[in-house]
Amino acid sequence: MKKTKWQNTSFLQAVKCALNGIKYVYETQRNIIFQNIIGILVLVCGILFKITKIEWLILVITIASVLISEFFNTAIETTVDLCTEERNEKAKNAKDVAAGAVFLTSTNAIIVGIIIFVPHILEKFF
Repeated sequence: MKKTKWQNTSFLQAVKCALNGIKYVYETQRNIIFQNIIGILVLVCGILFKITKIEWLILVITIASVLISEFFNTAIETTVDLCTEERNEKAKNAKDVAAGAVFLTSTNAIIVGIIIFVPHILEKFF
């Protein structure tokens, strides 16, 4: 396989690059902080309502999917910005589709939260 100047030379370098990517998202994307706060609040609710192992699994995967979709959105937006600084309909479409994916993932997370927590809330308070 042909080596490029961007190719990692070791596992540690790959981890360093991954951590740099995570740092970039947290430094540049305001929504990621909000998504983390909501994720933490949902985890606290899981503890308070003593949800089942299956519900924990579903919640953790759902929270991770929202965060991961935000990372992909950031990667796409950054790549589009690298390709063109001019207003371009295709560039706009790429950014809008990536943002739409985050929106759909977040909407799914809300639905999952309702399905998991409403029965617990009803049981505890009614």
